[in-house]
Amino acid sequence: MHASSPSRPRVRFAPSPTGYLHVGGARTALFNWLFARHEGGQFILRIEDTDVERNRPDLVEGILNDLRWLGLDWDEGPYFQSARLELYQQAAQRILEAGQAYLCFCPPGRMQPERGEEDEPADEESPADERSSTVLPRCTCRQLPPEQVQQWRAAGRPAAIRFAVPPEGSTRFDDVVFGEREVAHRDLEDFVLLRSNGRPTYQLSVVVDDIAMGITHVIRGADHLSNTPKQILLYRALGATPPVFAHVPLILGPDRSRLSKRHGATSVGAYAEEGFLPEAFRNFLALLGWSPGDNTEFLRTAELIHRFTLQGVSRTNAVFDRAKLEWFNTQYFQRLPVEELLPYVEQELQRAGLWRAAWAAEQRAWFRQAVDLLRSRVRLLRDFSTWARAFFSDDFDYEEAACRRFWTDPRLPDLLAALADAFAALPAWTHESCEQALRGLAASAGVKAALLINATRVAVVGRAVAPPLFDTLVLLGQPRVVERLRRAIPAVRAAVNRAPEVMA
Repeated sequence: MHASSPSRPRVRFAPSPTGYLHVGGARTALFNWLFARHEGGQFILRIEDTDVERNRPDLVEGILNDLRWLGLDWDEGPYFQSARLELYQQAAQRILEAGQAYLCFCPPGRMQPERGEEDEPADEESPADERSSTVLPRCTCRQLPPEQVQQWRAAGRPAAIRFAVPPEGSTRFDDVVFGEREVAHRDLEDFVLLRSNGRPTYQLSVVVDDIAMGITHVIRGADHLSNTPKQILLYRALGATPPVFAHVPLILGPDRSRLSKRHGATSVGAYAEEGFLPEAFRNFLALLGWSPGDNTEFLRTAELIHRFTLQGVSRTNAVFDRAKLEWFNTQYFQRLPVEELLPYVEQELQRAGLWRAAWAAEQRAWFRQAVDLLRSRVRLLRDFSTWARAFFSDDFDYEEAACRRFWTDPRLPDLLAALADAFAALPAWTHESCEQALRGLAASAGVKAALLINATRVAVVGRAVAPPLFDTLVLLGQPRVVERLRRAIPAVRAAVNRAPEVMA
């Protein structure tokens, strides 16, 4: 058993590998991690994998990877409950021998067995059942005479171990978020501790592990509030002091129903694949049910750690706002030092097959300049390999809508050819020289500069919307711009032939 001290708390995040790490679980992990880091405590990772029917071992690595992507490093673990079954069996036996539990011979789904039945015993509790507030009647096995119990055991009749909730009184606890709570024992069923196959239920395994691991604070979703009285009874039955409980509000969709797949992506991995920055996602998650005490929203991780307290957690359910998450992402693209963005953009370009080794070496300054130019218009990391593709590759398409809008004037093929020649003749490739050459050509041809600016933008990056044109030209470089202008001329001529004649 670990020694714990109120001054150095120990918290845990304990996912079950029955699905991917979803937003609610990630927020719970984040709150535990922030609390541990704020208090100088320890964050323990435990995998609750005793549900053999629903577990998917392949999901464990996915959960670990999502936590790593979020930057939630753990100090101990991961511990696996499947490797600790003997501890749970021993604990259940201790409680049974102390007279605080009894053997239950009920068949599945039944609390009152027919005498002489040889069906499998009641193992009806699953994590979903255990976290509900359904009130069940007392099992009559609790009143079985000792000789009857001995007779059935001697006959090999399977039995579960069921906790004997005291018939009178109540259990009270003070939740950090929801305040003082009290549940009458008459409203608690005699819950199963150990199934007849030796597998523990959630209630038993979580308490045994939290005691053994010295957990001082249990920070989890408000849907676990109904479990807490049962678990406090188990702590006391095992001679341990219950930890501090803090139940955090649920996360709802925009329609105020529980967040689910119908509201869009809910797994952390999906948001990572979409191209959200981990720190932006952390910032957004932290504010789902927690407030720093003022209206500050942009909180870098160091500041989140500094300001996080359990007292700042709200009782009110939080609403997941996808638009707000995207806003956070754009804020981080715009505000972070550009050097911090480079590894993420590099990873995205590698994923898309666009990365060049030179951008990490002799052309690092150019790569930095490109990211710095683009980031004010980027929403997601994927943007660097999609609409901004032309900045990193010569293999790009012309946006159809941009062609229809800006490649309609029949003079454009000749104008772009002349502009390519003018650009090729420039002795210095600067913002000012490019602008003077383009505006001078427009003036001599008697057309508006905007006509040439818009057509040139589509020719060199394939899109109508991009960073300022002359900054873009300087970044791409003289040879590339000249080549792209000349390459675009046949496509411009084709677009003009498809469009009605429009004179500038």
